[in-house]
Amino acid sequence: MESIDLDKLGQRAAAVKYELQKLTTEKKNETLLTVAGQLEKDAGTILEANAQDIHKAEEKGMHPGLVDRLRLTENRIEAMAQGLRQVVRLEDPVGEVMETVKRPNGLRICKRRVPLGVIGIIYESRPNVTADAFGLCFKAGNAVILKGGSDALSSNLAVTASIRKALEECTVSADALQLIGSTDREITSRFMKLNQYVDVLIPRGGAGLIRTVVENSAIPVIETGTGNCHIYVDEYADLDKALAIILNAKTQRIGVCNACESLVIHKAVKGQFLPKLAEALRQAGVEMRGDSQVCAIVEDAVQATQEDYGKEYLDYILSMKVVGSLEEAIAHINRYNTKHSEAIITEKQENAERFLTEIDAACVYVNASTRFTDGFEFGFGAEIGISTQKLHARGPMGLKELTSYKYTIEGDGQVRP
Repeated sequence: MESIDLDKLGQRAAAVKYELQKLTTEKKNETLLTVAGQLEKDAGTILEANAQDIHKAEEKGMHPGLVDRLRLTENRIEAMAQGLRQVVRLEDPVGEVMETVKRPNGLRICKRRVPLGVIGIIYESRPNVTADAFGLCFKAGNAVILKGGSDALSSNLAVTASIRKALEECTVSADALQLIGSTDREITSRFMKLNQYVDVLIPRGGAGLIRTVVENSAIPVIETGTGNCHIYVDEYADLDKALAIILNAKTQRIGVCNACESLVIHKAVKGQFLPKLAEALRQAGVEMRGDSQVCAIVEDAVQATQEDYGKEYLDYILSMKVVGSLEEAIAHINRYNTKHSEAIITEKQENAERFLTEIDAACVYVNASTRFTDGFEFGFGAEIGISTQKLHARGPMGLKELTSYKYTIEGDGQVRP
């Protein structure tokens, strides 16, 4: 087992959280701008570290979709820096008075936003999460302890070193960000028990990681989910819109949780739409797995299984099912979805409203790509993740989702009778 004193990490984070809670918005913004600039200055070093991770991943035969998640480029490092600059432009939620009540006895009760404290994040592959997570946690006044996946260890260490260098330059404790530089799974198990110091734990990754954290953590967990996202082509759909939206949602980037993995088509448009869609998907290199009705029209479609309908492929594969009604479409999606992002393509407002109301998901779209489920696109800044649970936070988690609240009560000598 690698020698890592998790208690000391926790103690340092618990100590620095009180320092961070006292920082002014101006100081936090100044620091984030410095961090953004430092990441750009250190791009060469970060890319060298990332190249080591990519080489190891390809040697191991990692799936191309997962390699894409792991890969950093100059543009992606620039996007990390721009994400931090976007967070600077966002309103600081800390200290916001959410509600004020004056009681008949004269007590003034205020509900105020406060930082969560120490946030732990366990994540896989994506090294950009290191910068994204730091930026949002820091602006919301939180210390953060990160545990990345072994596949991205060199990249995460390089990004963390760059951020900590900038923190020290700004006379802010570098312990605002700590990375557990270990590949030992036992360390991860112990980290999940660090509830004496860590206030909230957020897992980001595949279904296996999320399930492990939810089932084994002694720390309260905000569950971020996998994305088996559906698009339903209604009988009243504009089929040109549908084609463009499906191609974007499926092929624009395959290794992301908001990509479309499953397609549902009303039987009234199957004959007109499926041949055109199938040709476009073939040209994009997408394998089609459909039910008997799909396979009868699309000769090269593979017969879909029940497992296909519930699978997040992260690949050029799309499951397809024909339904006879909006009700059947909604029932199918609610059965197989992961409560992430679902879309309907329709020109009938009544059907759109029913879909919006009856689909159980964090984000529900009408006539738009599921690829918009993203902190940047929602204007929240770089997100921590997409929460698929219903307590505390749901959907893209921005600054406000990284705060809690407390009540402050001001009186003038009142005592309870």
